[in-house]
Amino acid sequence: MSVVLACDLGGTSFRAALIDETGVTRAQAMILGPTAIDRMGWSEIDATAWWRILVEAAGQLAEAEPALFDAIEAVAICGVTRTQVFLGRDGRQLRPAMTWKDTRSEAAAGRLRARLGEHPEAQRINAFHPLARLAWLREEEEACFRALACVLEPKDYLNARLTGRQAGDPVSMARLLASREAVDGVDPFAAIGLAAGILPPMLEPCETVGPVQPGLPAPLDRLAGVPVFCSSSDTWVAVAGLGALRPGYAYNISGTTEVLGAVGLEPVEAEGLLTVDWRGLWQIGGPSQNGADTVSWLLSLLAREGADQGSTGQRIDALLTGRRHPQPLIFLPYLQGERVPYWNPALRGAILGLGRQHGATDLAYAVLEGVAFLNRIVLERAEAALGAPVGEIRFGGGAAANPVWSQIKADICGRPVVVGASKEPGLLGAAIVAWTGLGRFTSLAEAQEALVRPARRFTPEPERRPAYDALFSLYRRSEAALAPLSADLATLSRSAGALPGIHAAPLTASKD
Repeated sequence: MSVVLACDLGGTSFRAALIDETGVTRAQAMILGPTAIDRMGWSEIDATAWWRILVEAAGQLAEAEPALFDAIEAVAICGVTRTQVFLGRDGRQLRPAMTWKDTRSEAAAGRLRARLGEHPEAQRINAFHPLARLAWLREEEEACFRALACVLEPKDYLNARLTGRQAGDPVSMARLLASREAVDGVDPFAAIGLAAGILPPMLEPCETVGPVQPGLPAPLDRLAGVPVFCSSSDTWVAVAGLGALRPGYAYNISGTTEVLGAVGLEPVEAEGLLTVDWRGLWQIGGPSQNGADTVSWLLSLLAREGADQGSTGQRIDALLTGRRHPQPLIFLPYLQGERVPYWNPALRGAILGLGRQHGATDLAYAVLEGVAFLNRIVLERAEAALGAPVGEIRFGGGAAANPVWSQIKADICGRPVVVGASKEPGLLGAAIVAWTGLGRFTSLAEAQEALVRPARRFTPEPERRPAYDALFSLYRRSEAALAPLSADLATLSRSAGALPGIHAAPLTASKD
């Protein structure tokens, strides 16, 4: 039996699997971390920790299935994007990688937009844009900026460690590639003193970066000569693993954060959404800042010492079995600012409508519905741009295991939600890339048709539509009303008026 080594570098964990050419997972490993260093807009990770985790995950697979590990025919890794790894001329990282959550380049982004004027990319420049991060690096860490030789995505860093060759793909690198193009005499790279050669050579996702080089740590040394495919971002690859990398489909990937978009044959634009060339197809949509991490935040608030915690899924399932109050709550899920569709790091979350009789079950429903309302905003904008509704939403990631959340998304978005049989669409998508690259399938479309198996379909319940439409209207009004307050609160947290904690002195007995 032949297998490929498929890997998914996520926001909070690393997954690896041995997957055969029928799409069956024969062995799997999952390792938590590395933990990002997060504080007041900063979010950094030591890229070498990703390499150590890859070696560890490979070791677990080799120990569990030694014969299958030796039968690996190819490697494909997908990973988080909007995260920059900065390398020097020796190929080593110059500083920790800036993750998708990092917002410290907000001020630099504003200055950069002003310099770029009417350049097509100018309107996309924000705190999450890779060029804004590089502009910040030049302003705040000039020595590091001057030593910079290459910028890579996390999966490309791992590919480089495996093969000794630096390369990227045009899906993951779309924003920097667009920034490299001079328009009407305006050159975004030149505006910050950045050389065009800072980007690695571009390969298609199913092209080979190179063979695994000899001399790597065990057990990777056993893979010497095995081809490593370039692959792409975790979103693009997971959409293939959901079978939605086809026109007329929408996708919703719910991991640490959520990504939602629609796929079409032509490029279209919508306010706040990303339009990205998906190599013969076009996606319109993009990543949010909330998802399973938002649920984890709620559960941490409701935790009781000594209680049996269980998994995140088990705990949210338990909350949803309780009785719900007739008056719903509204939850604005902007706990970390927001990317699509607002691109505003100053947005803040809120819970509206709380009464004395509301309990944990009401909060749980509000959180799930709040995320789904944001899904609806993105979907409505995408469908309006495409000029037609999508046929269905392919739903994957950890949250897709929760049937209540799947039904909520179907009811709020008004579209069927289809959950795949594979619980790890990122891993299956990476395997699809590898098997297609190896020539087992003539195209990604053929591979999706053969390897992706839908497991359950959730259709919208018509009787819930009026209530959700009314609640959605209140949600939108709440967003508009509270956005200015969010900005003021964010400003307050950075000002001299920020409130420190109060630590009362212990009471002492009187001597009288």
